[in-house]
Amino acid sequence: MAIAQKVKAHMEQGSWIRRMFEEGIALKKRLGEDKVFDLSLGNPIIEPPAEFDAELRRIAERPVPGSHRYMPNAGYPETRAAVAAELARETGLHITGSEVVMACGAGGALNVVCKTLLDPGDEVIIFVPYFVEYVYYADNHGGTCRVVPPDESFYPDMAAFEKAFTPKTRIVLVNSPNNPTGVVYSKQVVAEIGRLIQRKEKQYGREIFLVSDEPYRKVLFDGLEYPHVLGAHVRSIVATSHSKDLALPGERIGYVAVHPGYEGKKELVDGLTFCTRTLGFVNAPALMQRIVAKLQVVTVDVGQYQAKRDFLYENLTEMGYSVVKPQGAFYMFPRSPIKDDVAFVTELQQHGVLTVPGRGFGMPGYFRIAYCFSDATLRDAMPGFRAAMEKYRMLQN
Repeated sequence: MAIAQKVKAHMEQGSWIRRMFEEGIALKKRLGEDKVFDLSLGNPIIEPPAEFDAELRRIAERPVPGSHRYMPNAGYPETRAAVAAELARETGLHITGSEVVMACGAGGALNVVCKTLLDPGDEVIIFVPYFVEYVYYADNHGGTCRVVPPDESFYPDMAAFEKAFTPKTRIVLVNSPNNPTGVVYSKQVVAEIGRLIQRKEKQYGREIFLVSDEPYRKVLFDGLEYPHVLGAHVRSIVATSHSKDLALPGERIGYVAVHPGYEGKKELVDGLTFCTRTLGFVNAPALMQRIVAKLQVVTVDVGQYQAKRDFLYENLTEMGYSVVKPQGAFYMFPRSPIKDDVAFVTELQQHGVLTVPGRGFGMPGYFRIAYCFSDATLRDAMPGFRAAMEKYRMLQN
């Protein structure tokens, strides 16, 4: 056998997101590109902001000697300082560059955090629906996941959350704005999560870290302000990327930031830096570090995503779909009209529409739509959604 048994098992479980993406390629070959509307993968069609192109051009035209050499594993001091300054402005905390480690996207950041914090057998609490890779990230570093179901608003069920803690709990991992629901945890929910962690720390006599995966932090709608986890728990860590707020998913640039009030922050940052090196990332991409240092207050035009959300929400609810209105990110997570979400996603494919079944996020009975695509793609997908809904309405009558 060419690959490890565990890897083979994980591959067989697979990622529904990638599976749908690959099925979309086959469907386009069969039906034609113009008859398939792929809403499966959160791969933004919006281009990076003009400031990104200007900074890239400036660096290319006036290169600084040594710009492509190694730097400290934690990243360029000036980039870390720029990230810290923006976080300090947003949170009101005295964050400096010494609390920041640059990373290879949010996925790289989360793996570095898990490697740094987890001993074999330690547990990570995650909230349904969740990004499926979390399970693999924890497993990569000897950990396991315990999952907490949501309430009807896709907030954590707090009673179930409390029961999920054990003496082995090491990390509570949150994702807000959430993939796949677009729900933003309120300030009250974030504060309650922090208080419960603190109670459990006292109960079990060990440190428990609140880790926030937040690549959609700046993709917020309706004037909503982001409730930072750094204000909820002193042992909190931000792991994020610029994949979504600057539309740079292929560049793999992000960072980890540690709460400045944590007494063990120096050792923690040293551990994060060490694991950045030994996991093989070595350092975040040099060129991207130079660019994003100048773009910490810049984002894509979030208004475009809000308009797409409004279009999709209004049309789907008019058709009879049940869906919680997203507050951020660029995903929607409607309830499937039938219990079998895979069967419904398969039906949508017959109409040229590609989505992802909810079981790919730990929540059967729903399906995810990504709407980071052109207005024309979303518009042309609407007849397929309508036809699928009408088919099951007829069968139920």
